[in-house]
Amino acid sequence: MERDEFELEVARVLENLPRALSRRIANVAFGVEDGLEQMNLLGLYEGIPLTRRTTQYAFALPDRITIYRFPILIRCATYDDVVRRIEIVVKHEIGHYFGLSDARLHELGFA
Repeated sequence: MERDEFELEVARVLENLPRALSRRIANVAFGVEDGLEQMNLLGLYEGIPLTRRTTQYAFALPDRITIYRFPILIRCATYDDVVRRIEIVVKHEIGHYFGLSDARLHELGFA
C-alpha cells in the first residue's frame, strides 16, 4: 500500500469514530511515518493522557499520535489485513490518549 493510500485509511478511521468520542479529542496531531527505524512499533502516542492532565496543561503543544506504515505492512498478508490493522492501531493509540492501559486496550480488542 502506497503512503498516500495508507494516510487515507488512517483518515477514514478517524472520520468514522463515534461522534461522542471524536469530539472529545482535542489538541492532538495525527501523523504517518514510514517507521523503518521503529520496526517494533506500529503506533505511538506521545503526550499527557486526559486522565493525568491538570490546569497546568493549558497552552501545551499538541499531543502526537504517529502510525508507522512499514511495521504494519510487513505484518499483514492482504490489503484487508492492512486496513483492519490500521483501524486497531489508530484506536489503540487514541485509547492511550484517553488514559487506557495496554491491558485494558487488549481486553477491548485494540492490542
